[in-house]
Amino acid sequence: MTYVVFSDIDGTLIDFQTYAVDEVATAVAQLIAAHIPLILCSSKTRAEQQYYRDLLHIADPFIVENGSAIFVPQRYFPWAAGGRLLDGYEVLELGIDVTHIRAALAAVRAATGITFQTYADLSVAEVSQITGLDRVAAARAQQREYSATIVTPLTPPMLQTLRAALAAYGLMLVSGGKFHTVTSAQSDKGTAVTHLTQLFQRHFGDVTTIGLGDSANDAPLLAAVDRPYLVQKPGGIWQDMGDLAVNRVTAVGPAGWRQVVMALAPPASNLRHH
Repeated sequence: MTYVVFSDIDGTLIDFQTYAVDEVATAVAQLIAAHIPLILCSSKTRAEQQYYRDLLHIADPFIVENGSAIFVPQRYFPWAAGGRLLDGYEVLELGIDVTHIRAALAAVRAATGITFQTYADLSVAEVSQITGLDRVAAARAQQREYSATIVTPLTPPMLQTLRAALAAYGLMLVSGGKFHTVTSAQSDKGTAVTHLTQLFQRHFGDVTTIGLGDSANDAPLLAAVDRPYLVQKPGGIWQDMGDLAVNRVTAVGPAGWRQVVMALAPPASNLRHH
């Protein structure tokens, strides 16, 4: 059996407060040793994900900004994955450019009267303060290419109004563990996971996909995999996933992530192309 693991980052792979990888480093190394692709799939930017990929020595494709684009290292597959070439990656763009999103947000602010701020409206120091990230990490978080992160607390009625207004521009708003992300309505984590899974199927034949997440914006990811796992949030609670059938892991964030990954026991023949 050939496994492919798709994983959220914040609150799943890493802790919400510390952003540390210590708790999962051994489990990630186990996946690499077993030649199991680990696909990071998060609202985080390319710059942010590249940091964690380098830190954990991950060399597989990754999905950025809630499914807006897939970055496939050149020559990762024995054939071209498609998309434009950028900095050593084949980029499969499913979302839309951030300039369109920012223009739409300005129009929505004016039309609804709802005042909110995104990362683009803040200084690096301000992003650092509200996220707990150091300034270098905060700067990486601001490098949005296909999305905008709303950091202002919003009431349910405000969210409803914003979602309706953004829909007119072909955009959607999803809530993550801490903030709200605005992206193209035509792209989400599930669409990107499905697209990348098809590339792996073309290369390996039959694959079994594993998905790990913790928040509402992970629902499309979990719905698109064969084995969806939902780790707990701080306090030992699970995100309400409605009717979506998931395996609830009785451990918080990275502890739950490690528990699932360490239980994977692929056969020795599950070898990758590189």
